[in-house]
Amino acid sequence: MNTPRLTLAAILAAIITTSALAANAPKAAGTGASFKGPLGLQLWSLRDEFKKDVPAALDKVHALGFRSVELAGLYGKPAGELKAMLEARELKAVAGHIAYDRLRDDPEGVAKEAKELGLEYIGTAWITHKGAFTEAAAQEAAKVFNRAGEILAKQGIKLYYHNHGYEFEPLGNGTLFDLLMKETKPEFVSFEMDVTWVIFPGQDPAKLLQKYAGRWALVHIKDLKRGVETGSLAGKTDTKNDVVVGTGQTDWPAVLKAAKKAGVKYYFIEDESPTALEQIPQSLKYLEQVKF
Repeated sequence: MNTPRLTLAAILAAIITTSALAANAPKAAGTGASFKGPLGLQLWSLRDEFKKDVPAALDKVHALGFRSVELAGLYGKPAGELKAMLEARELKAVAGHIAYDRLRDDPEGVAKEAKELGLEYIGTAWITHKGAFTEAAAQEAAKVFNRAGEILAKQGIKLYYHNHGYEFEPLGNGTLFDLLMKETKPEFVSFEMDVTWVIFPGQDPAKLLQKYAGRWALVHIKDLKRGVETGSLAGKTDTKNDVVVGTGQTDWPAVLKAAKKAGVKYYFIEDESPTALEQIPQSLKYLEQVKF
């Protein structure tokens, strides 16, 4: 059988067509000349919308331009049903948050659920504790993370811990956060930096990214209102202090540059403010034009 030969003109035409298609392909939301993402949305940002109507909330996520998300629970849906709802809207759940106690008490069940959802990462954002976070609580959490991380790794899923500010209690020449980094096994435990929960307790996110390069897998892009006093280890502040990215206290060019060098794999906007739906498009515009 004779195979037809492509002429030079045909080859050039194919190259031009492919280039044109690439040039006209829709740009990922929130990415630009400097910041390339990949960028998704932490669905906690629209928690009130999800309480009212899960399908409608997912439609809004799609309309904002996102195609990847980080879950904040399952919104009362079975894992398989939620995954199907996401897929119907061209959304991919890359990561998800679960309760620390579940991770501690049932890591096998967590792994099964994460597998069903098709997650690459799963983690927790609050270590159960009363009063001030202590060295003992940090040591215990490290053991929980190492055990759960090993179990999850067998299913091809990576575990992460999301800082929340209270971990920066002083300890010797460092902090309890440094202890968590030291006592967790890099092969089983990664970290997600929430930028606001680094700035609010008085730390420098760019320096922390550099210090632990290779351990940060994910970043929450969130900005803290100018004028809000920092240095608190409370792990909470008024949600109205979440402002449009680029209008707050964060030196985003420095943070994003450090995150890229540190090997961050995924970024998620998290806006906890009551006006998140109005603020998120403005944050996306900032990320599209930021230079670093």
